[in-house]
Amino acid sequence: MKNELIDLLCKKSFQFSEEPVFKLASGQTSHYYINCKPVTLSSRGLYLIGHLVFDALKDRSIEAVGGMTFGADPIAVAASLISGTRGAPFGAFSIRKTQKDHGIVKWIEGDLSAGQRVAIVEDVATTGGSSLKAIERARSEGLFVDCVVLLVDREEGGAENIQKIVPEVRSIVTRTELLAAYRDGQ
Repeated sequence: MKNELIDLLCKKSFQFSEEPVFKLASGQTSHYYINCKPVTLSSRGLYLIGHLVFDALKDRSIEAVGGMTFGADPIAVAASLISGTRGAPFGAFSIRKTQKDHGIVKWIEGDLSAGQRVAIVEDVATTGGSSLKAIERARSEGLFVDCVVLLVDREEGGAENIQKIVPEVRSIVTRTELLAAYRDGQ
C-alpha cells in the first residue's frame, strides 16, 4: 500500500523544479511542492491513507485522531473509518484555524472529552508548525496527545521540532522516498 501511495503522490501531488520557485506555508522557497489534497480527497488515496495511518496508530491505544483543518481532515476521517472496519475503532476530530465564537466556544469539533488520548495527523510537515499548533489546541481542550503521524515528512526539521513536545512522531512517507520514486518515474 505504501508504494502505491507514493506512486499516487508522485503523479498527483508532487511538483519539482530545478530552481526553488515554490513558496511554502513556512515562508521558505523550495525545489519541490507537495499538495496532498488531490490524493487525500480521492477514493483510492483515502483507502490507502486510512489503512497506513491506522497501521501507524494501532499500537497506541488512542481514542481519536485529528489535526488542523483542512489538511488533516480527510486523513483523520479515513483512519477512523478503517479503524472501525479493523476492529479497533477510534473517532476523528478537526481543529479549527480560528476559535468558534458562538455557541460553545471551542477549538475542536468531534465527539471528544477532556482526558482522552489522541493522535495528531498532518498532511505535509516542513517545520511542523501546523502540528505544533494542533497539539497546543488539543491540550488546551484537555486532550492527551499521544503521538503525531505525518503523511509526508519533508525532512526539513518538522519531525524533530514536534518531538520536542511529543516524542512519538511517525512518518508514512518521507521526502527521500518521494524524490527517489519521482526520479525513477522520469
